[in-house]
Amino acid sequence: MTSRYRSSKPSEGLNSLTPRRRTVVKAAAATAVLAGPLAATLPARAGDQAPAFLHGVASGDPLPDGVLLWTRVTPVPEAIPGSGLGPDTEVSWVVARDKAFTTVVAKGSTTATAASDHTVKADIRGLEPATDYWFRFSAGGTDSPAARTRTAPAPDAAVANLRFGVVSCANWEAGYFSAYRHLAARGDLDAWLHLGDYIYEYGTGEYGTRGTVVRPHAPAHEIVTLADYRVRHARYKTDPDLQALHAAAPVVAIWDDHEFANDAWSGGAENHTEGAEGTWSARRAAAKQAYFEWMPVRPAIAGTTYRRLRFGKLADLSLLDLRSFRSQQVKVGDGEVDDPDRTLTGRAQLDWLKAGLKASDTTWRLVGNSVMISPFAIGSLSADLLKPLAKLLGLPQEGLALNPDQWDGYTDDRREILAHLRAHAIRNTVFLTGDIHMAWANDVPVDAGTYPLSPSAATEFVVTSVTSDNLDDLVKVPQGTVSAVAAPVIRAANRHVHWVDTDRHGFGVLDITAERAQMDYYVLSDRTKRDATATWSRSYRTRSGTQKVERTYDPV
Repeated sequence: MTSRYRSSKPSEGLNSLTPRRRTVVKAAAATAVLAGPLAATLPARAGDQAPAFLHGVASGDPLPDGVLLWTRVTPVPEAIPGSGLGPDTEVSWVVARDKAFTTVVAKGSTTATAASDHTVKADIRGLEPATDYWFRFSAGGTDSPAARTRTAPAPDAAVANLRFGVVSCANWEAGYFSAYRHLAARGDLDAWLHLGDYIYEYGTGEYGTRGTVVRPHAPAHEIVTLADYRVRHARYKTDPDLQALHAAAPVVAIWDDHEFANDAWSGGAENHTEGAEGTWSARRAAAKQAYFEWMPVRPAIAGTTYRRLRFGKLADLSLLDLRSFRSQQVKVGDGEVDDPDRTLTGRAQLDWLKAGLKASDTTWRLVGNSVMISPFAIGSLSADLLKPLAKLLGLPQEGLALNPDQWDGYTDDRREILAHLRAHAIRNTVFLTGDIHMAWANDVPVDAGTYPLSPSAATEFVVTSVTSDNLDDLVKVPQGTVSAVAAPVIRAANRHVHWVDTDRHGFGVLDITAERAQMDYYVLSDRTKRDATATWSRSYRTRSGTQKVERTYDPV
């Protein structure tokens, strides 16, 4: 996410923070400092020396014949995440057709080591397609919680329906992860998509929380080293609602910038000071290593998150990595946004995406996309709304109409992919997007300046944040106050935008049939409350063959 807003005043109960750079904490020192705070967040357990599964279990990247299983074992109390301490520990796993594990279909074991932060993965094969399974891990006589997963349909299967939860942008300090709890409770998901910003890298009090840190980060400082990134991932994995969702269905995840640092690009990041915070190459390598250790994601091409999954004949899902290969963001209004030598995707990834879209024989082509592809102009907002919107998007407060961290900042790549869709009559392409902390339902026009005379090449559903600040949080007014004013202005300046909600937190549920792809948008009552309720807000769909979004008045 482009925004960078740090507290200029200390949060209640916190020490004052330097507004820009902090001293880098070395990994060894971090371990000592973090042992107490992190241990305090972990649940108590009987038998101090018994292995424990304190960070839940998870599955991801479902295939027709398999799925990736994940857990983290704490073999001894001192083996806290990021410490590098603790013995090698044998961890076994079992997969069954039933929750009671009476019909076991696969089992095996692996070794958890300090070198991998005692995380383990088991890439299971030999399973049946489109089937629910239960799995658990064991170590030293201790069983992990049991969890459900589900395989993808067979590649040639005629699938009637698919249903995915869709989420992004979860700032630990801003509130509780009720969105995850409500998705977990549904019990009807084939999988859930996390479109980036699964964690945030900032130190305590440095990122938007409406002025109140609901629950502090571990570590308290900005994460820079491998130990730091491991501890931050571990803190997230102690959240009961996140654990519940991981135990309910497999995740399909991509990263965005905050898994590394704000506004990351191939050679650096806005929130990285070369030298004072080490080298970017070392920090990026640490972030990637921790990500693949702590997430049930298969490393894909060149150690990135771009890859493709197929769900029968109904849909395939192309997942993008829009941080590892991109050129540096330009200044707003700079003509370099049109420079064909600049790229968001990198040449190889763009060619891979184009080839996959052209070769696809499924009804729907879904694209997991971390930043908005639809063009966006601000229009004539009043000054009191323009300034916080510009701040959220990283725009100058004069209001130039461009967000250079999105596809808007890399227009040649966007033109190429949209022209490819038109030239090859590729229909039913749906971009699924996070990052912007707002909910949108968009057509993706070939030429926004002449839309709707210009055709729409695809559609886009953007989900809002789980907890990260949106406009009402920045302005500090009740939910819906800003959106009531801003949404009509945004839509007037962007005729391809059917709907935008600038204010609420929540999640999406994407339901797909041969006839339509529908996104149901849900909003949370209060991100700062553990028992926040979820309410259906709106639904939009794109009917097969239309490349346009339309409102529908009931959730699936």
